[in-house]
Amino acid sequence: MDMHTLLLSFLFVSILHVHTTSSTGTENFDASRLDTYIVRVRPPPNFSIDMSNIKLEKWYRSFLPPRMTSSNTRQAFIYTYKTTIFGFAVNITEAEKDYVMKNNGVLKVYKDSLLPLLTTHTPDFLGLRLREGSWKKTGMGEGVIIGVLDTGIDFTHTSFDDDGMQEPPTKWRGSCKSSLMKCNKKLIGGSSFIRGQKSAPPTDDSGHGTHTASTAAGGFVDGASVFGNGNGTAAGMVPRAHLAIYKVCSDKGCRVSDILAGMEAAIADGVDIMSMSLGGPAKPFYNDIIATASFSAMRKGIFVSLAAGNSGPSSSTLSNEAPWVLTVGASTIDRQMEALVKLGDGDLFVGESAYQPHNLDPLELVYPQTSGQNYCFFLKDVAGKIVACEHTTSSDIIGRFVKDAGASGLILLGQEDSGHITFADPNVLPVSYVDFPDATVIRQYINSSNSPTASIIFNGTSLGKTQAPVVAFFSSRGPSTASPGILKPDIIGPGVNVIAAWPFMEGQDANNDKHRTFNCLSGTSMSTPHLSGIAALIKGTHPDWSSAAIKSAIMTTAYVVDNQKKAILDERYNIAGHFAVGAGHVNPSEAIDPGLIYDIDDAQYISYLCGLGYTDVQVEIIANQKDACKGSKITEAELNYPSVAVRASAGKLVVNRTVTNVGEANSSYTVEIDMPREVMTSVSPTKLEFTKMKEKKTFSLSLSWDISKTNHAEGSFKWVSEKHVVRSPIAIF
Repeated sequence: MDMHTLLLSFLFVSILHVHTTSSTGTENFDASRLDTYIVRVRPPPNFSIDMSNIKLEKWYRSFLPPRMTSSNTRQAFIYTYKTTIFGFAVNITEAEKDYVMKNNGVLKVYKDSLLPLLTTHTPDFLGLRLREGSWKKTGMGEGVIIGVLDTGIDFTHTSFDDDGMQEPPTKWRGSCKSSLMKCNKKLIGGSSFIRGQKSAPPTDDSGHGTHTASTAAGGFVDGASVFGNGNGTAAGMVPRAHLAIYKVCSDKGCRVSDILAGMEAAIADGVDIMSMSLGGPAKPFYNDIIATASFSAMRKGIFVSLAAGNSGPSSSTLSNEAPWVLTVGASTIDRQMEALVKLGDGDLFVGESAYQPHNLDPLELVYPQTSGQNYCFFLKDVAGKIVACEHTTSSDIIGRFVKDAGASGLILLGQEDSGHITFADPNVLPVSYVDFPDATVIRQYINSSNSPTASIIFNGTSLGKTQAPVVAFFSSRGPSTASPGILKPDIIGPGVNVIAAWPFMEGQDANNDKHRTFNCLSGTSMSTPHLSGIAALIKGTHPDWSSAAIKSAIMTTAYVVDNQKKAILDERYNIAGHFAVGAGHVNPSEAIDPGLIYDIDDAQYISYLCGLGYTDVQVEIIANQKDACKGSKITEAELNYPSVAVRASAGKLVVNRTVTNVGEANSSYTVEIDMPREVMTSVSPTKLEFTKMKEKKTFSLSLSWDISKTNHAEGSFKWVSEKHVVRSPIAIF
């Protein structure tokens, strides 16, 4: 578009603004009522990818209310976007927002919101070892770039040294935006996007971002521990991958406008993997900015890994449900930092604590109450005693109140929802966190004893003694609310008591904090970077694979039994269902060589979106394609997804799936079906014969059941060859 045409377009749209409404929303302008909005617009006429930012900004200015278009203010926008979406973030009043929405070129206006963060031994637990298995075969992620969108990073931490690293690939277009940040061959880029302040270094003022970045791609650090516990060599999932850091969150949370700016930069810089341990409540995808921006990333060949959320164990509590992203749940590992509780009656319970100073001999055990409820704040008369407190808020907060009151120790009592899950959070005094069944016995003992006592005995770190993985109680569950016919979460990975890098920050408290460069955290925030790293492992081995192919490899090779060869359990030690585990627990050694993959291109995703009943405009918001639903539509079940989910009320389902051979050129697969008897299941054909790489084969899956007798059923089918097992879960709900 030439400048004359662009200027005419600008004048025309500005005139249209004036005449389409009698109110501009600026007659009674009040600066105190400004809010941040993200305005999603159509691209300018004759847009091309090489259009200058100046021309694009002029187009965006044409949508602003007259107060801003006529002003000489240079900074009208907080951000402008052109890679994730076409649009901008701006501070306007609600009346001005209503005015902007009336323009025909505006697709959607979102009010900015604050999303929460979804807050050593794990490589070994996952079968990643230095001189064998996946690391030996893949180069440990060499040449792959992981973009971490989080709270920033401690760029001085030894986990991010570049010993043994190669230079970043030539496709890398990013840099360290601040002279105050030291980059190297490991840490190749860093930017900050907090309320539009782009010049600041992405310094981690929370610790969360340092922890997630090192989990994904931290280098080898010998002697890593938390207060001497969990001691070993720390390493991320891909120690030779490069890291690009985008600070989009503070310790208060993550603004959507900042996240979008970070994603925009990550795509432009050339990352391969995008890792985000954040999310909010589920919503239709056209109302979900992260889902929309992730669609753009997927189109660019970028794999997006997102946290499932920490709102479990209730059903339909997921964040980040879009089928073009990997939705990651959390589970335990087989490590315990044992803190034993021995009661005065001799009962012994195994709790956990990362801080293990000295044993506590038998002391008076108290359970403070106010109005019949346990209350552990502003305590009195607890000096020299062990205090039992319900774990209803941060263990660190409870610990500080109890310590300040002069108590000698603390027993944190697990709640009913948490089941058998225990946390090993560092604390400021001797503590043991016990699970709900043990907490129930301890409460009974306190209530029945005239002079209850307890001791705490620290027993160090044990490996392999506990049943694992177990689904964490907090890990959000399906079914999906935005798209129930897509089985979510996709996968689970380590997310409980994960030890990873931690910055030393001024003002940290007491117990050797100045030496505490690693920390123990739990959440789907922790499981997500594990999967981001494993996706990088696959990307490094198969650089030409699509996001859907990588996701398929992760899902179809997942395992569904624990370290005792029994079905994976949930926090109550019941068999975990598909809406808790998805396809199962990630298995890196198999995921790099899955045999077959289920691939999906963006055209099929668009047909799926149309099949959800979205309007043309709603699909355009996501896919940036006008009149998209004039073409084909498919149901959720028809998407070529590596899993199957269907409502029980349907009574039957017949769908096709297409697999691509990525294993041996000459290979043969036979189907095996594992479904309850009440569900009639067949696959046709029952055998797939391949003669070359990348050959595709289509098969049909048929399910039928009596809706009067079956309202829930789970199972799977798998394609089995001499070398590979390619499993897909089925959920009828």
